[in-house]
Amino acid sequence: MVVKERENASEILLTAFAADAAGRVATSTLNTWLSGLRFWHIVNGAPWHAGPMLEQTRKGVRKLVPATSKRRKRPPVTVEHMYALRSGLDLTNSFDAAVWAIACVAFWSCCRLGELVVPSRNTFDSVKHVARSAPLSFSSINETRFATLHIPWTKTTLVEGADISITARKDPSCPVSALEHHLRCNSSIPAHAPFFAFSTAAGGWAPMTRDWFLHRCNKIWVAAGLPDMPGHGFRIGGATHLLLSGVPPDIVATQGRWLSRAFLEYWRWIESILPLFISTSGFSSRFDAISKAMDHYRRKHHL
Repeated sequence: MVVKERENASEILLTAFAADAAGRVATSTLNTWLSGLRFWHIVNGAPWHAGPMLEQTRKGVRKLVPATSKRRKRPPVTVEHMYALRSGLDLTNSFDAAVWAIACVAFWSCCRLGELVVPSRNTFDSVKHVARSAPLSFSSINETRFATLHIPWTKTTLVEGADISITARKDPSCPVSALEHHLRCNSSIPAHAPFFAFSTAAGGWAPMTRDWFLHRCNKIWVAAGLPDMPGHGFRIGGATHLLLSGVPPDIVATQGRWLSRAFLEYWRWIESILPLFISTSGFSSRFDAISKAMDHYRRKHHL
């Protein structure tokens, strides 16, 4: 019996394993453990007996996450951050022009920062990182300008990549204008270089790294009296701002390239930081409307 259960974990065994984690670890940690177990079953051709009992236990674990496993809530990047960044940057400088373009695209297109920058100076990988030669097009519909940039790899689609939709906004942080400015300021960047590489004073170029980008942004924000931000703050901030602005959840999910269930999980994360966001953005009247819109989204997709 022991050998059989080792080869094929029953739902009762999986549930007992999950329940043992209650009050000890974060939900994400338990999910990682269960994903590893599921992968082992798939590799070994064994059925995976996850069902309602395990799902209910996972919900219970979520409610009992210890305080030590919870990250401090931090407000996402807001339009106030974007305006402060614009004021602090020198857009005649090629480096700052690249920083501004990345910030605007990451915020308004709800991108993962890793889709736009490279981890470090010597880690550019043409399979995973977008290059200057990437397909890029500009167009307009009903006088609304937009650009489409193809990236070669994403966390969910892997080597299939994805198209980032970049829509112009009547806002100082318009991502299309910022992107065009970057391309003009850094017009000498070779096709094989990272897309957001910038020209250097010595006449060459350098790739925009995650650390360089965040250091420049946070230096300006702290000087302006705003909290510093992690890279993920752009993606969650952009999604939150669009929802608060009345953009339908389906459109926001498409903009950020979320699947329906993944976006619902993301919404639960947004809910936890929403009070911090609306307290500084004047969107408090939108809360009930967003909640109703997300309930409709959940029913529409049978989630």
